[in-house]
Amino acid sequence: MTCQSSESTETIESDRRSDNSSRVVESDESRIASAMKDLRNTGWYWGGLTANEAKEILQETSEGTFLLRDSSQSDFLFTISAMTSAGPTNLRIEFKHGKFKLDSVLLVRPRLRTFDSVVHLVQHYITLSRSGDQAARSSSSTVNSSSSSSSSSSSSVQLLLTRPAYTALPPLQHLCRLAINSRTPQVQDLPLPNRLKDYLRDYSYHV
Repeated sequence: MTCQSSESTETIESDRRSDNSSRVVESDESRIASAMKDLRNTGWYWGGLTANEAKEILQETSEGTFLLRDSSQSDFLFTISAMTSAGPTNLRIEFKHGKFKLDSVLLVRPRLRTFDSVVHLVQHYITLSRSGDQAARSSSSTVNSSSSSSSSSSSSVQLLLTRPAYTALPPLQHLCRLAINSRTPQVQDLPLPNRLKDYLRDYSYHV
């Protein structure tokens, strides 16, 4: 019978935990890199825009207009800046356990969905906002907000996303891709050249 010392067992367990931790880090890095790739294709990702700059852009827009930018808070990666009935508001996006979701008031947080990508998250709330389903919007999109990311006070606001504020007019081919994606979930079945199918699959969202 072979006996294994406690020191050896502890070393094996430590190596195993280290290996698992490394895989988690690699998985998170891969997920974030994929999210960044998608965001750069959207046309409404503004990068390092500040809260004040976002407020200026949204100030004269209609309710539901939004953009996405890097968060100025180290605990969060991204922030949605949106025009609400109360004025421009900042809505932080959490990244935890490889998933993205909106920052939320404590009672609502357990009911919020998580998403593999930021664009999928935004697309979900756009769909809710445009559906006219008041009950669904109220139960799933009441989030923490503040008039500026540096403000310590926060309040609850109902999230309404309907119209992106683009950094520049999107190219025609991207607008066509959005239209096709919104109507055709099975791109592979379309009578198109493979090159065009690859282009559609490279950004599978419709926002």
